[in-house]
Amino acid sequence: MASNFSALLSPQTPIRPADMPTTFRPGPKTAKVSSEAEAAKVGRDFENMFLSEMLQPMFAGLDADKLFGGGSGEKMFRSLQVEEYAKALTKSGGIGIADAVKREVLRMQEMSHVPAAA
Repeated sequence: MASNFSALLSPQTPIRPADMPTTFRPGPKTAKVSSEAEAAKVGRDFENMFLSEMLQPMFAGLDADKLFGGGSGEKMFRSLQVEEYAKALTKSGGIGIADAVKREVLRMQEMSHVPAAA
């Protein structure tokens, strides 16, 4: 393994899995996807989860309308409503996380099939 990380970042130096620090090297626990569509689903699921976590605090401080809302039922279903907002955002194009995750999943899977240089 290269001891100098700047050599790994040089655009002229090709990065091989054997050169990568072990913390970043794909290992046997890396999930395998069977198709590009499955990788896209993984990306969408991740973006849904990310957006849901980012939207939760926005709605945490909102009080319910006293006339028609409120109570324990609204508190209980608020997280489900926020998850649906996140799904709708992702379905309408999202913020680009799904595409980035899809590319990274496919790249990591390709790297796990490259034989290590001796």
